[in-house]
Amino acid sequence: MKYFALMLGCVAWLCTPGMAAKAPNIVVFLVDDMGVMDTSVPFLTDETGAPKAYPLNAWYRTPNMERLARQGVRFSQFCAMSVCSPTRVSLLTGQNAARHHVTNWINPDANNRGPLGPPDWDWRGLDKSDITLPKLLQQQGYRTIHVGKGHFGPNDTEGSDPKQLGFDVNIGGNSYGQPGSYYGEKNYGKGTKQAVPHLEEYHGSSTFLTEALTREANKQIDASLRDQKPFFLYFAQYAVHSPFQANPRFAANYAKSDRSLQAKAFATLIESMDKSLGMLMDHLEKTGEAKNTMVFFLGDNGSDSPLGEAHNVGSSAPLRGKKGSHYEGGVRVPFIAAWAQVDAANAHQKNLSIPAGRLRNELASVEDLFPTVLTLAGVKAPEKHIVDGRDLRPLLLGGKDASHREHFLMHYPHAPHRSDYWSSLRDGEWKIIYHYLPRPKGKRYELFHLKDDPYEQNDLAGKDSATLKHMIGKLIRSLESCNAQYPRDKQGAELHPQWP
Repeated sequence: MKYFALMLGCVAWLCTPGMAAKAPNIVVFLVDDMGVMDTSVPFLTDETGAPKAYPLNAWYRTPNMERLARQGVRFSQFCAMSVCSPTRVSLLTGQNAARHHVTNWINPDANNRGPLGPPDWDWRGLDKSDITLPKLLQQQGYRTIHVGKGHFGPNDTEGSDPKQLGFDVNIGGNSYGQPGSYYGEKNYGKGTKQAVPHLEEYHGSSTFLTEALTREANKQIDASLRDQKPFFLYFAQYAVHSPFQANPRFAANYAKSDRSLQAKAFATLIESMDKSLGMLMDHLEKTGEAKNTMVFFLGDNGSDSPLGEAHNVGSSAPLRGKKGSHYEGGVRVPFIAAWAQVDAANAHQKNLSIPAGRLRNELASVEDLFPTVLTLAGVKAPEKHIVDGRDLRPLLLGGKDASHREHFLMHYPHAPHRSDYWSSLRDGEWKIIYHYLPRPKGKRYELFHLKDDPYEQNDLAGKDSATLKHMIGKLIRSLESCNAQYPRDKQGAELHPQWP
């Protein structure tokens, strides 16, 4: 995906660092493997578009997410890529995975394209020549801070070090996608490949990983304030990814449940993550910067909760599927945008006055963060850098946006995973899924009308041939416009979507 090198020096659209002193602070709070149902905040809606709580919302405890949602806007149909590295690269570049070609999670040690995956997919991830969100903000005068999970490139590549990608500071980020341990007593996995770096101060202590990372994030906020620089904090929690290790601080809240030990441990990871969000917001208030700080909260792919069907509650219920799946449970994630503290008189908030407690039902996606953050910061991307995302500010302001596209492309030309070799397209209320290898009974297509069938129970592919052809045409054009890469057959020929 090495498209355009940044030309440093006389770039006309850059403002001076002095101008950045008046810019708002920006926090992207990214949670690993957190689906849209892994919270007490109801994101799904009833037939009128109003928030509707489901059994999973009663199981989880996320009071600080509730606090953030009360202060701002959340989206009921916010999508991310179905696996983690593609989402993270999309967030930093504003491009769909089909375009940037990081279409699978990055194995730190080897090319994991799968038996028929495209041989030239970008398994090496990002490098320092790529145009990234932190790099553009850094050049604007922001102090750019990376805390937590990286997973932008494999071992011994530039992408394995976030400081090569535009971050001034990196705490905890490397090439691995999960922690060796959440426990300070275990030194966060020291001695294993998945050891979390840069946290030696907490080794041997009872400090849970989520809290250690939050303390470090708050220290970096303080450093930015001492330097009188606005900050961009990319806070990517390792939680709630496996290993499912219980936080003793919250274990008593789930002790009486008859759910599995893993399910209860996962719930404590959710609550630990939420506690981290509260610690961050409290610190911003303490420093006086909360009114100047915009928070974007989201997950990186659908849920990977170990909840099973034994309790008649799937991990994403009532949505179908989970992480890695081509169904909505694999791509739907929580998204909240809010000022860390509401103050209508604040100059930044006058420019982006977000109504409190609103829920938007428009379709949006992770690639929209790139243009939204840049515009908020007063920064322009280079004209030659293709951006697939759309600025969400008109929707965040509470109004309508006639130019907003109800469109989300997900492309996964790999295996093995929960769903192998597939592409899907959301276009308004319609969704098509294409399987590059025929499924049982020769099926290649699935077609759903999500307004009438939000949980994907009624496949219309064999019943509505006109819409099927219309949607497969849109899918093909979307893939082609991104210069997508495709699976190969055993002879090495590319497998392209076929017309019905």
